[in-house]
Amino acid sequence: MAFVNEDNITDLAIKRWSTAHSPRVAELMTALVRHIHDYAREVELTDQEWMAAIEWLTATGQISNDKRQEFILASDVVGLSMLVVQMNNRFDEKATPATVLGPFHIDDSPAAPFGFDMSEGITGTPLFVTGTVTDTAGAPIPGAVLDVWQADAEGTYEAQMPEIDEARLRAKYQTRADGTYCVRTIAPLGYTIPMDGPVGKLMTNTEISEYRPAHIHFMFEEAGYKRLITHLFQEDTDYLDTDVVFGVKDPLITAFIEHPAGPSPDGKTMDTPFLVAHYDFILQPDH
Repeated sequence: MAFVNEDNITDLAIKRWSTAHSPRVAELMTALVRHIHDYAREVELTDQEWMAAIEWLTATGQISNDKRQEFILASDVVGLSMLVVQMNNRFDEKATPATVLGPFHIDDSPAAPFGFDMSEGITGTPLFVTGTVTDTAGAPIPGAVLDVWQADAEGTYEAQMPEIDEARLRAKYQTRADGTYCVRTIAPLGYTIPMDGPVGKLMTNTEISEYRPAHIHFMFEEAGYKRLITHLFQEDTDYLDTDVVFGVKDPLITAFIEHPAGPSPDGKTMDTPFLVAHYDFILQPDH
């Protein structure tokens, strides 16, 4: 019988987890055991630190719900989310790069026609986002669905507002036959990630900036193409170089151009000044 000691505990644990019925689960779990044991040895983890970590994980689970995913936030701020994104989205250099999903996406956003104002009734500077959706060969993709969501002009998402029971600053637009699209919304504000939970409390012990630059989220799930989760970032906005979730990429930074009152991209007329951002999304074929 092999009695457990400091020297053999890792090998014993790896041997047990190697019995997983799925080879992939066995690979995942034995590597996890090996690395987490190595971590504990490297930092000489104390009883008190181990318990603090357990309590932190418990609190992270307790604060999470259908609108707030604190574990995603934790993954984001340590760069794990972006690492996984990079490894799983090695697209052609022509394709629009992927970024993190973030903790505020909500399923089942309502369908919206070309130029629909998803910010109706919400205060902010009017913003139109226009462009085309094509494949890497330049062919337009008609009927492509743009799942769009964003923070408001105060930096707040619908998912952070428990009193809201209808879609707010989120919608699913669809491209026309020529691949063009038009989103009407308001200019988002750069914002701080939620600092009232376990992730925020941990970050207060560091000099890490808790802010994200102004951006709008987009997701595409088109048959025949790789899923794309990405952002558009406002050019020259604050925090582009210090994004707390490491999500900024140069090709995703775009200008928000000021326009006077007058004709707008949705074919109508605006009676106030507005902004226009133009961006052509390029999807990676799934082959």
